[in-house]
Amino acid sequence: MGFGDVSLVGLRVFREVAARGTLTGAAAALGYTQSGVSRQIAALERATGTRLLDRRPGGVRLTAAGRIVLRRAAAMLDEADAAARDLAGLTAAGGTVRLGWFPSAGAVIVPRALARLDGTITVLSREGSTAALVRALRAGTIDLALLAAAPPFRPPDAEDPPLEIEVLAERELRVALPAGHALAAADHVDVADLRGLRWIDGPLMGVWPGLGGRPVIAHTARDWLAKLRLVAAGLGATTVPASLAPAVPDGVRLLPVRGGPRELRRLTLARRPGPISDAAGRLAEAIRAVTNG
Repeated sequence: MGFGDVSLVGLRVFREVAARGTLTGAAAALGYTQSGVSRQIAALERATGTRLLDRRPGGVRLTAAGRIVLRRAAAMLDEADAAARDLAGLTAAGGTVRLGWFPSAGAVIVPRALARLDGTITVLSREGSTAALVRALRAGTIDLALLAAAPPFRPPDAEDPPLEIEVLAERELRVALPAGHALAAADHVDVADLRGLRWIDGPLMGVWPGLGGRPVIAHTARDWLAKLRLVAAGLGATTVPASLAPAVPDGVRLLPVRGGPRELRRLTLARRPGPISDAAGRLAEAIRAVTNG
């Protein structure tokens, strides 16, 4: 058997496993059982005559052979999907593009960029961590990814060929304070004054980076709106990216922090190397306009 003997179903399953990083995640996304996913992967490995995945406690990792198969699979499935849309007459005049974005981008950047397109192209989007979005790019399940990076701004992965990375903006983090807090009356906050605050923490951001001592965590929340509403209620402070400023509710002040290292975050747009579709190019231009405006 050889690569020509594999099925499109098997390739789709493999691509989803590569994008999700786990058999369980791929099964949930595809509506399969985990055993069904395992059977498809086993059949693909038999057809190619090599191991494509390394099973690990936290999920799976592609082998060198798996990365080669993934590149081929992504190209084949893109062509098959395009043909299916054409045959079904579903290709809109402006085309379709799939976008992935980091969590806080969904509050301001993504909706504003899509509004600029005014429905002229079809955009399918999803939120994810940097690792998940990079896997999805490599697997071909998304076309563009909005990523946020902290210094020293290394590439998002070490695979070849490197992803195409465009720097859109570089901004300092802000501290969000209740509007009635004594520190909120100034135009900035000294880092030393942050040590006495109660904090609203979260999986991605919360306590000011590198803050000394043992900060008091009053609340923990994953959702950005929940964190900001807790700040507005006077229940603590939290750290936010500057891009969230337009979404801040009443009762919250965002202030720069002085007296310590600059806490920069870089906003980038990533894609697989090679030609870019017209739809993806138009979406990228809308994102540039929003982030630079």
